[in-house]
Amino acid sequence: MTLILGIDPGSRITGYGVVRDLGRGCEYVASGCIRTGSGPLPERLQIVFRGVREVIQSFEPITMGIEQVFMAKNADSALKLGQARGAAIVAAAEAGLEIAEYTATQVKQAVTGSGGAAKEQVQLMVMHLLKLTQKPQIDASDALAIALCHAHSRQSLLAHGLLGARSRGGRLRL
Repeated sequence: MTLILGIDPGSRITGYGVVRDLGRGCEYVASGCIRTGSGPLPERLQIVFRGVREVIQSFEPITMGIEQVFMAKNADSALKLGQARGAAIVAAAEAGLEIAEYTATQVKQAVTGSGGAAKEQVQLMVMHLLKLTQKPQIDASDALAIALCHAHSRQSLLAHGLLGARSRGGRLRL
């Protein structure tokens, strides 16, 4: 049973989701949002870093999936998103987590079967797959979808012998 952290990065709201990969599916552990407010960007990045670090310390996942940066219409927004993503990646790397990156299309495909699914469709499938009775906030739902995508990807790699199941310290897990 592997704990997986999913991160939906943002410079104002970073969603996180933690699932337990049971090998035959996943179960919900936790989710939420790291809110940075509207202060200067360096302070917001620090909040993202500390928030992700706190989630990692609280739940002790061994691996993390994070959404790749897409090219937005606004280059400034894309740069800020990339910096928030970097803060989350550094927090995970410092904790020794394996880190994988997924495009939004890959996440939607893994969760809904359609790479063009709307956010609401993703949210409903996350609820269904994790047997949730209430809708998580959209950023948290996206993070849970990333965690589910990462779980599916890891299971596929394990099934094909392309991934050794390793613990946080690099030791092989049985």
